Amino acid sequence: MNEATEWASKVWANASRDVISAVGTDTERYLHSQLAQQIEGMSVGDRVWSLLLEPTGKVIAVVGVTRHNSNEFSIDCDPGDGEQVLARLQRFRLRVDAELTLTVASGEISDEMERLRVHEGWPRGSREIVAGETIPAELPMLHDLVSFTKGCYPGQELVERMDARNSTSPFEIVRMVGDLPAGSEVVANGKVVGTVTSVAGGAMLVRARRKRHS
Repeated sequence: MNEATEWASKVWANASRDVISAVGTDTERYLHSQLAQQIEGMSVGDRVWSLLLEPTGKVIAVVGVTRHNSNEFSIDCDPGDGEQVLARLQRFRLRVDAELTLTVASGEISDEMERLRVHEGWPRGSREIVAGETIPAELPMLHDLVSFTKGCYPGQELVERMDARNSTSPFEIVRMVGDLPAGSEVVANGKVVGTVTSVAGGAMLVRARRKRHS
């Protein structure tokens, strides 16, 4: 687990979140079949980070999954991501005893929490992660979000293929010093090298074109 993931587990997981309750006798099996992380075998009280992907391998959201008892889990995600996470999970829920209910975040992310997130380099939905467009290899904590030993799940092929080939994505999320507005282009040596996705407290997260040998 990298430092950003450790921080997120202690801090970001406790920020305002959209939460989907999943209840039913098939819940464990169903979530295991849909999420990139190992869900089967989680103990009561355990929480893991996972990717939820489109079948094409593009990222829908980074989610937290908590087991409450044998038939009840919750899936938490960044504010505003809940509806698309619910829609994606509902898409393949056929003849499965797993009822899904969304509760949207009760508050906004505080300015201080956002500052901490940017300084830690943790990507956020609708900022660094664009649902249906971002590829997993862009995320700096990818290996904390997936299991490379579990069975099949939608989107696995892209994750496994890039890992097996030791491939990198054309872009990466990097931290930079500065206060350019989100959406601004970052220029170095006369060339556009990336786009600002988040800014807070004198630091920026930038979706930057990956250096050839980085």
